Amino acid sequence: MTSATSPAQRAYPLTLPHVSFEFFPPKTPRMEGELWREIKRLEPLSPRFVSVTFGAGGGTRDTTQATVTRIRRETRLQPAAHLTCVGLTAMQVDDIARGYWQADIRRIVALRGDLPADGTAPALPGHRYGSAAELVEGLRRIADFDISVAAYPEVHPDAASPDADLDNLKRKLDAGASRAITQFFFDPDLFLDFVDRARRAGITAPIVPGILPVTNIKRTLAFAERCGASVPAWLVALFDGISPEDEETTSLVGAVAAAELCRYLQARGVEEFHFYTLNRADLTTAICRILQTPVLPMA
Repeated sequence: MTSATSPAQRAYPLTLPHVSFEFFPPKTPRMEGELWREIKRLEPLSPRFVSVTFGAGGGTRDTTQATVTRIRRETRLQPAAHLTCVGLTAMQVDDIARGYWQADIRRIVALRGDLPADGTAPALPGHRYGSAAELVEGLRRIADFDISVAAYPEVHPDAASPDADLDNLKRKLDAGASRAITQFFFDPDLFLDFVDRARRAGITAPIVPGILPVTNIKRTLAFAERCGASVPAWLVALFDGISPEDEETTSLVGAVAAAELCRYLQARGVEEFHFYTLNRADLTTAICRILQTPVLPMA
C-alpha cells in the first residue's frame, strides 16, 4: 500500500528570479551602520547587482563612491554606481567614471539627473553632457562599463510626448547601454503596455521593472506626484484605517501588494526585477521569499 504525498510534502525547487537592489548613500555615521546591516541581510539573495544613488550635481559624490567601494571590497555583491551629468562638466563626470573603473567598479547607472526648478541646466565652463545618451557615449569612450539607464512607463515629466520619450530611451540604448530600469509603477499593465510599445519602436534591450514597496502611503503619493507616476485608488484604499505609526501592518500590506505585482508580471513572462529598497532589507527580503514560493497545484 502506498501513501499519498500531499502538495505540502512534495519537494519543490525554490528559485528566485533575477533581482537587483537600489540603496541611497547614508548621511550620518549612524545611517551608515544601519545601511551596512541591511546590505549584509540582502547579500544572501545573490542579486545581479546593487546600485547606489548619486545626488544631482554630485550632491552625494563622496558618500556614493565610499559606499560602492566598500560594497566591492567587503562583500560578494557587484555594485553599480549611479552617475548624473546635470550640474557637472564633462571633465568632472569623466574623472568620476575613471575613479570608479580604477576602484574595480564595472557597473554604472547613467542618468541625466533632475533639472533645477526653472527647468534650465546650470551654466558651466567647458563641455558638458547634455543628456543621458551623451553621458552613455562618454562612458563608453572611457571604459567597457556595464551601463543601465532609466525608462518611464508613464512618460518622463520633461518629455514632449510618449513617442519622444521612447525615442530618447532608444538613443540611450543605441549609445551603448545594456538595459533599461523603469521608474516605479503600481499598475502592471502600464509596464506591459510600455514594453510592447518599446518593442514596436525597435528597442530590443532588456527592460527591467522597478518595484517600490509602499512603506508610507502619504510619502508615496507625494513622491509619485513629483515623478509623474500614478497611484491606483485600490492601492490607497489598502492603507485606509492603518495608523501612520503602525509601521508593522503598513510593511506587511506593502510587501504583499508589491509581491502580487511581481507575481502578476512573472505570470506574463517577466524574469527580472529591480527593487527600490529604501535602505530597508525587511520588505525586499519578504517579497523575494514570496517570489521563490511555487504555486502549488490543486489537490
